[in-house]
Amino acid sequence: MKILLLGGTGAMGVHLSKILAEQGRHVSVTTRRAKERTGNITYLTGSAKELGFLTRLLQEKWDVIVDFMIYNEAELEQRVEMLLDATEQYIFISSARVYDNSAEWIKESTTRLLDTIEDKEYLAKREYALTKARQENILKKNKNTNWTIVRPYITYSEQRLQLGTLEKEDWLFRALEGKTIVFSEDLKEKVTTLTYGYDVAKSIAALMGQEKSLGESYHITSSGSYTWQELLGVYLDVFEEIKGSRPTVIFLGLKDFIKLQGGRYQIIYDRMYHRKFDNEKINEFVDVGSFVEAKAGLTNCLKEFLVSPHFQNINWRSEGIKDRLAGEHTSLLRIEGALNKLKYALFRYVI
Repeated sequence: MKILLLGGTGAMGVHLSKILAEQGRHVSVTTRRAKERTGNITYLTGSAKELGFLTRLLQEKWDVIVDFMIYNEAELEQRVEMLLDATEQYIFISSARVYDNSAEWIKESTTRLLDTIEDKEYLAKREYALTKARQENILKKNKNTNWTIVRPYITYSEQRLQLGTLEKEDWLFRALEGKTIVFSEDLKEKVTTLTYGYDVAKSIAALMGQEKSLGESYHITSSGSYTWQELLGVYLDVFEEIKGSRPTVIFLGLKDFIKLQGGRYQIIYDRMYHRKFDNEKINEFVDVGSFVEAKAGLTNCLKEFLVSPHFQNINWRSEGIKDRLAGEHTSLLRIEGALNKLKYALFRYVI
């Protein structure tokens, strides 16, 4: 089987390419940085967002194309025909954030925000959940049905550990600096579902070549659901076990948390909802019961991360506000770059 992963160098794509290679499949992965071939994995240097590069790739015929790229609607409209024509199965990575609020376990037939929400200001936005739903519609209205829509929810890994809308750079960095974690009072009791990235990847692999999956949508999530308060407790327990101290946490009201963190629509129209998923549909192709249980998975991933911590860019504006709220300080010598020092100082001491 000949498989093309567009933008497949992220955490989920890396898992998927390894799984497919171990199955003896031939995998080509687009990457903006040159990488040497590894076994059955070939790396194609170029940006899959660049239409000329993509067109050259799609002159070949592929058994499966998995699309991890982040498009706007016009970009997908421009590409959809050539993507569908170049493969037997086009797997589009959408998001389980497309679903509306539901008091029941979420199924693939659960209504989507785009179809039910009446917030005109929100509907006018190109917010992630709405964009993904609109892109699903682009596929559904196409004459070809050789597509499969995959809707992951919150995924975690050894390098990605989320808390509500906070990435590890927003909360774990502070803990390692001996600072107070700042979280949301309103989110802590909301029920959520986290899934290990490897389990999502193996489920995508299981859908490949399945004729029954064509023209269908599947969310891929673990079965266990927990409050953010419970998951925060897991993080704190692991941190205390490894580092010998338990971080302090302060909780903000919703308005103040949104002002601090941003992501207003993601919070209001996703994280403020209870998210529990019925996985019967994807379970036909993969044993969801074999997925890593979230508390155990987060424990293992955090322990591994703490062996050799590495963070992406830190938001020093946000850090200044958090330090002001917690009555804490960061030495300007700790902050790289004059602009970052200025942002921190302004929001810690002035604004």
